Amino acid sequence: MSATADHAEERTNPAARLGFQPEQVVQEIGFDDDVDQELREAIEEIIGGELVDEDYDDVADAVVLWFRDEDGDLTDALVDATQLVDDGGTVWLMTPKTGRDGYVEPSDINEAAQTAGLSQTKSINAGKDWTGSRLVSPKAAKSGKR
Repeated sequence: MSATADHAEERTNPAARLGFQPEQVVQEIGFDDDVDQELREAIEEIIGGELVDEDYDDVADAVVLWFRDEDGDLTDALVDATQLVDDGGTVWLMTPKTGRDGYVEPSDINEAAQTAGLSQTKSINAGKDWTGSRLVSPKAAKSGKR
């Protein structure tokens, strides 16, 4: 594929903008009927396998955390997610967009991330109903590690 085609795919495929790589282990937390199936399938296509679920008992390269306002305490969910990823791993927090059921205020995301020892490095449109926030440990953010 040409560099131009790669760039075009990144614009049209939200999963490509998430920075996943082939053969990564990506753990999914908070799955429910409302998640973006197209995004899930696109991530699986990039990594070349299925997302692992909450019962996975090893560390993952990245976590996709689907979180809605009514899901409980966001800080606790983020702390738990950081325990599941390898050092320098990324937590992608997926929250409903403004006006959707379960919407989470950006200030709440920022506060919870800081309390959990994470820094938000990027936000993307992750589908019709979801926004993605890339969260990393500050050490990983400084080293440029994904």
